[in-house]
Amino acid sequence: MDKAARGQAGLTTPGTPECPAEQALRSISGKWKPRILRSAAEAPVRFNRLLRNLPESNRQALANALREMEADGLLQRTVVRVKPLHVEYALTTQGRTLVGILRAMEP
Repeated sequence: MDKAARGQAGLTTPGTPECPAEQALRSISGKWKPRILRSAAEAPVRFNRLLRNLPESNRQALANALREMEADGLLQRTVVRVKPLHVEYALTTQGRTLVGILRAMEP
């Protein structure tokens, strides 16, 4: 199948930026992302709770991972306007789907 035929059939070449498998792997690659997904799987979670759940991490690394996951559509960031003001991270539909796939891969 030539390149034009692949494009018409909706297929992508592995290793290209538009490949869905490559996009999914980039979305969860990194030291903290799978653990963040697991932490947020049951209920929305606050930043400081995540930081306590990941004692080997630091504020900057966690903030970067959360920003990337939000940009990739895996997490939704919500500012809760109650005293004290705080931020919660919840899984999106795409994030919940990804958690299901990761759980299916567990031994």
